[in-house]
Amino acid sequence: MSDAHVTQVFAASRRASRGRRFRNQIALQTMILPGLLIFLVFEYGPMFGLQIAFRDYSLVRGFFEAPWVGLRHFERFLIDPNFWVVIRNTLGINVLGLVIGFPAPLMFALFLNELRNPGFKKFTQTVSYLPHFVSWVVFGGLVINLLSPETGAVNRLLVILGVIEQPIFFMGRPQYFWFIAVLSQVLKSFGFGAILYLAAMAGVDPQLYEAATADGAGRFRRMWHITLPSIMGTTVILLIFQIAGFLNTGFEQIWVLQNSLNVSMSETIDTYVYKVGLQQLRFSYATAVGFLRSILAVVLVVSANTASKKLTEKGLF
Repeated sequence: MSDAHVTQVFAASRRASRGRRFRNQIALQTMILPGLLIFLVFEYGPMFGLQIAFRDYSLVRGFFEAPWVGLRHFERFLIDPNFWVVIRNTLGINVLGLVIGFPAPLMFALFLNELRNPGFKKFTQTVSYLPHFVSWVVFGGLVINLLSPETGAVNRLLVILGVIEQPIFFMGRPQYFWFIAVLSQVLKSFGFGAILYLAAMAGVDPQLYEAATADGAGRFRRMWHITLPSIMGTTVILLIFQIAGFLNTGFEQIWVLQNSLNVSMSETIDTYVYKVGLQQLRFSYATAVGFLRSILAVVLVVSANTASKKLTEKGLF
């Protein structure tokens, strides 16, 4: 029997095996259909509308009668005076969020994993998760009230401690906005973000900790030499995801915290697209801006994944 014939026999056997496995799991396989249908309708379906980024669309002319203008809207965005403002603010908030916000859930998960009192551990987890389920409309209102110069607890505390002499209108000072946005995001999401790290830590072999303890390693040494290397794959994937989202600051948070006084440092791509698209009815221009952001996000994902595989030999794909 020739090698080509043997290869064909094995290939046919594998196909038959996959077919039998699919028929045996037909009940399980059909469970993905609702999710797949939702994904196709709400993710791939709207991609047909991306054509308006290359058309001069308006509500009067309609979709199919809008003339084709090519890359005109992309060029307008690149020469728009607001281009560098929204790019600077978007990247600034996200880079600051990477430096401050990315380590926060990891460090919280590391220390939470070391708690030995089950009751206190569950209580801490529950309290830290709660802000994630509060909408930004409510949470942003709490942030604004806490920073209020008249009734805010932050100003009162700073005055009592002698850090400042007079209350500061933090939400009216553009130079403070990036830090307010990042710190409020960290406060809202670090507890929920620790879930993935805790799940990864649950899979670490307990014998490694026992051996390290027998060798005299303390808790910090066990975290540094056992826990962190063991969850490196999860950490790298989450880091790639965060880098991929560098051009996405989250519309709800920025919109709630933004006002006319801090707009010079709070105008991001998300709020800019909303204003030109829905308030000014420049649908084609707003679509072009969003489409360009998506293209750059793909470039960031591929670049971050390539760099990660070269440095750590771990990646998303």
